[in-house]
Amino acid sequence: MSKKQSFAQNKTIGHFIALAFYIAVGYFLYVAATNMNYEWKWTSIPKYFVYKDTQSVTAPVGGVLQKENGKYYIQNDDGKTFLNIDDSYKLEYKLGSDIYEFDFIASKTVTKAGPVLWGLWTTLKISFFAAILTYLIGIITALMKLSSYVFLKDIATVYITIVRGTPLLVQIFLFYFIVANIFELDRFVAGVLSLGIFFGAYMAEILRGAIQSIDKGQLEAANSLGISHFQAMRYIIFPQALKRALPTLVGEMIALIKDSSLVSVISITDLTKVGREIVANTFSPFETWIVVALVYLSITSILSYLGHNLEKKYSKKGGVA
Repeated sequence: MSKKQSFAQNKTIGHFIALAFYIAVGYFLYVAATNMNYEWKWTSIPKYFVYKDTQSVTAPVGGVLQKENGKYYIQNDDGKTFLNIDDSYKLEYKLGSDIYEFDFIASKTVTKAGPVLWGLWTTLKISFFAAILTYLIGIITALMKLSSYVFLKDIATVYITIVRGTPLLVQIFLFYFIVANIFELDRFVAGVLSLGIFFGAYMAEILRGAIQSIDKGQLEAANSLGISHFQAMRYIIFPQALKRALPTLVGEMIALIKDSSLVSVISITDLTKVGREIVANTFSPFETWIVVALVYLSITSILSYLGHNLEKKYSKKGGVA
């Protein structure tokens, strides 16, 4: 006999109450902002992503507008002056018309990516390269920590202690103002290095813990079968460790993407810096930061979804131990 659920334990009602709670919070914030006489400008939001740009061409010289072999030019006593326009432009004058210097003779409207999309591209780029660096540093440092060579273990320990003991923002400044100046690095490279080295230390500890959680008997059995230590780590221990650490690794990648917003302090035009520039130009902080937050949430949600699917895939193949 199944136990009777209480009103609060009902799944459907629970989801409805939670949804109503967040709607109420959103409405409260909206009313509070309205009472501040804040003017919402939601109609300007699409322009942050995509906008129309009109490109106009002015006449460099005076003369008569002509066309020959698909090329437009202005004919005058000095000869022909070819124009950098094609049939995609809309002409303001008919062929054969008299044109004066600096007259607007043609224009066309093109669709361009808005600042939010450019900022998103930079955020994805810096996160991607930083993630690769993070995994490389994490794997190498984890193996150094587990090494029987004391000097390798000491080097890894000091690196992890220093990186984990200082804020990421301070490390970004150290890389930008000291390391980048010494080695003449681009600010983008400095941002990638600071993120990769910071999260590499955390990744190393996660992988070290996962490797140590694998039964030592497997390594001993592999050695007794004549499998080298490297092969045993490569084909037996490490794949299992990765499976166990997968949820935490996905969490670290999500944290990396979110913390990549800190590189905006060294003038890298990522999503956060784009948000600041839009606010400075439009005086619309509420809409802008809501949009920026939603974009970050979309990225991390996609990554979380992919990580969840990967976990389910591993579970079907034998389970995340």
